[in-house]
Amino acid sequence: MCKQLTPLGAPVPFLAITPVEEMTGPYPRRWRALIVLCLSLLIVVMANTSLIVAAPDMTKDLGLSSSDLQWVIDGYTVPYAALMLVLGAIGDKYSRRGALVLGLLIFAGGSVMGGLVDETNLVITARAIMGVGAAVVMPATLSLLVAIFPRAERAKAITAWSATSGLAIAAGPLAAGWLLEDHAWGSTFLMNVPLAVLGVVGALLLVPPSKAEGMGRIDYVGGLLSIVSVGSLVYATIEGPHFGWGAGPITAAVVAGVGLLAFVVWELKHPNPMLNVRKFTERPFGGSMMAVLFFFFGTFGSIYYSTQFLQFVLGYDALETGIRLLPLAGSVFVGAAVTGKLAPKLGVKIVVGTGMVIGTAGVFLLTRIDSGSTYTDFLPPLLLLGFAIGLSLSPATDTIMGSFPESELGVGGGANDTALELGASLGIAILGSLLATSYKDKLTDLVGGHLPAAAMDTAKDSVGGGIAVAEQVAKNPQGGAEQAQTLLGAVHESFAHAIAHTSLIGGIIMAAGTLIVIAVLPGRKHGAEAAEQTTEEQSETVDA
Repeated sequence: MCKQLTPLGAPVPFLAITPVEEMTGPYPRRWRALIVLCLSLLIVVMANTSLIVAAPDMTKDLGLSSSDLQWVIDGYTVPYAALMLVLGAIGDKYSRRGALVLGLLIFAGGSVMGGLVDETNLVITARAIMGVGAAVVMPATLSLLVAIFPRAERAKAITAWSATSGLAIAAGPLAAGWLLEDHAWGSTFLMNVPLAVLGVVGALLLVPPSKAEGMGRIDYVGGLLSIVSVGSLVYATIEGPHFGWGAGPITAAVVAGVGLLAFVVWELKHPNPMLNVRKFTERPFGGSMMAVLFFFFGTFGSIYYSTQFLQFVLGYDALETGIRLLPLAGSVFVGAAVTGKLAPKLGVKIVVGTGMVIGTAGVFLLTRIDSGSTYTDFLPPLLLLGFAIGLSLSPATDTIMGSFPESELGVGGGANDTALELGASLGIAILGSLLATSYKDKLTDLVGGHLPAAAMDTAKDSVGGGIAVAEQVAKNPQGGAEQAQTLLGAVHESFAHAIAHTSLIGGIIMAAGTLIVIAVLPGRKHGAEAAEQTTEEQSETVDA
């Protein structure tokens, strides 16, 4: 499958023009190509994490409501999660490198739009365009990686790919914070453009063309059902918990359930399904998919509200917040280095299970947060979560991708990335909703009846709203500094209480998920037998 680009001793062409399928040995520049793939991944993950620190400036400048801000964030998430499976299959069929280049160009176009507009709906539209581009890029990076690297080197390459996701968690806020020191929030969109252009140039120079051989017609009906199901599920999860279960979220939830059932029935009957849903009965694949989903549910939700505490309660600006997330990125690389040594010796079950236990412990540590907590109280949870990401994600992703034949690598990448993004979306939405409810209830207990109704509603809406009300009280002659300080203390206490309460629930969910994953993933002996059987099935598929 992976073949040499040129005869031994012949010069390597300036452009990567020879398809992977025509090579007679490993691609000589595969490690340089991996840098391009990791850069492309870094860009699309940073687009979410950078917005976390840009959100306060955007809220002030655009006058965003809580609902507006939620959809500025999640306008990216819905198309990103819903489209990856289908666009991964299209990339397999026609051109994986072409998909990567096209996705980066779409992403860059959305970034330009987001950086130049100054109206809420247009910003949300720009984020959605970026989400479409990301949905093309993300599965293409994984499918190209697997196509380019021989099996013996693939685990190392996937480890580097996985570590890049952790790096983006810290790199996004750090880069955005640095820009926000001297520039408006639009710069956090525009910074994507040169990186995307660099990715396009790098792809043409270093990433060889690749597409699936002998792939049949694309199952567009199954693809449409997957888009409707995942898109509706993500929409309902975002809208319902935050803004109430009205007609829209309930309808979306019903559509998601019916669509998922229809998708499963259709895929089971289709001779060439978009996704072979029978794979979920295979313990290595099913366990790894659940591991990715549960893991990103807990970690992304925790990082989301921990970052808010650093900004709103401890008063760090965007750049200072980004700097304080760097230990998380460092621990991701440590975890990735450790998993490269341990996974081949201990097997996926032990390594992934251990990573999930460590990640769960990190979430539970956040239950100790109170109004007097400082950055040092957040450092151990961040280090544990980062180490767990580095330890668990690579072997789980390697197992998922190893479950797919060469003709379905894009679908495999789409399945892995959908689990990742769906888990992150559910974590931010569900844990974010629990956080908001807990904060609101605690603040009502502490200051209910002491503020005018309108001011109280604003203060209960978010920790940022509570701080803004305290600032107004300080400026009001009838209020004064003492009352403002009392209100500010109540806001901080309420938010700290909300983090501790939400982390307890998040930790319980993570613990339950960890037990399920450990029970489902096969042991080393059974895993080897399953892998051998999968390899035989893939060989039969290719021969056919």
